[in-house]
Amino acid sequence: MGYLLWIFGFMGAHRFYYGRPVSGTLYFFTLGIFFIGWIIDLFLIPSMDRSAYIKYIPGDKDYNISWILLTFLGIFGIHRLYLGKWLTGLIWLLTGGLLLLGVLYDYWTLNEQIDRVNQRRRFR
Repeated sequence: MGYLLWIFGFMGAHRFYYGRPVSGTLYFFTLGIFFIGWIIDLFLIPSMDRSAYIKYIPGDKDYNISWILLTFLGIFGIHRLYLGKWLTGLIWLLTGGLLLLGVLYDYWTLNEQIDRVNQRRRFR
């Protein structure tokens, strides 16, 4: 999954996926630090993958599906609908992801959002 998001890494998607929102934002606004950092990340993905595997525990809602939906359909809020957040999903749909600022917010927080949804389902 990291390599698939890396293809769009000049937007920082793979960095956000691996729980690195600061560098992801930097990539988002600089096109992967002018594509140089993006190319270097090709070799860093295995180590980022190992650390994210330890940090984020799987559950009912799949991280990969959520990230694919956010990366490719984020402005439509499909990822929020997948997580059961119907109201904000509809708001994203009607406002283009709150004019892309909401999409950037979701890049920052999606892993934690998935964790919360999975924890709620785990303790039912």
